[in-house]
Amino acid sequence: MKLQIVNAKNEKKGEKEMPSQFSEVVRADLIKRAVLVIQANTRQPYGTFPRAGQRHSAYVSKRRNSYRTTYGIGQSRTPRKVMSVRGQRFNWVGAEVPQTVGGRKAHPPKASKEWGQKLNKKERRKAIRSALSANMDKKLVGAKQKVPDSYPYLIESGVEELSKTKEILSMLIGIGLEKELERCQEKKIRAGKGKMRGRKYKKKVGPLIVVSKSCKLQKGADNIPGIEVVTVKKVNTALLAPGATPGRITLFTDKSIEVLEKEKLFM
Repeated sequence: MKLQIVNAKNEKKGEKEMPSQFSEVVRADLIKRAVLVIQANTRQPYGTFPRAGQRHSAYVSKRRNSYRTTYGIGQSRTPRKVMSVRGQRFNWVGAEVPQTVGGRKAHPPKASKEWGQKLNKKERRKAIRSALSANMDKKLVGAKQKVPDSYPYLIESGVEELSKTKEILSMLIGIGLEKELERCQEKKIRAGKGKMRGRKYKKKVGPLIVVSKSCKLQKGADNIPGIEVVTVKKVNTALLAPGATPGRITLFTDKSIEVLEKEKLFM
């Protein structure tokens, strides 16, 4: 498969033969599995404090002849804490156990739980190659995003030196991504309690730009909604197929393809 190379003004600057990584059969099941593994491994552990509901002195004796015992006075064996004393009579309330007010939870989420999953190296690499092939399929990508007529194509490596957001925006509009950038501006308020947890808005995922090395473009594109920039060595299935569905506008620079081919990445 040959793709044309365009510059920031959408002028043709040559052609390049794509390496074998882009000729993999699209396996949606494998892509989904790889994305779910990445999501599981980046999940933040959560849980209650292990001693929650037990951080007090709630011991009341159950022995027959002990002082302040609950034995022999017709009380259940629920753990209690003493609130006040008058002679040998006690004002106490149930504490500590799940069925009492302020007690611990019966089976709380535990921060020690391991959420991580494993995936075979060959499967992971095959999933990345499969996602790369899917992103070169105009029909698959067009089902999710607004694709330019000339897609797929490569971009000249000179764009890696762009540092200003204004310059990057004009470059993206110049290569035919104006409608896609408009789509990425849309956002809606999330339903449910997620609104209260730092993720009020649901935003669109836009094009992915793959560069050959760390460059100015990465920082300059930070403020453009939906745009992500990643070095070719850090490409993974979650970036290529967000939401575990294959098909995302992916723009490779010509130098990133050279690195991919020379170092035989994901093979």
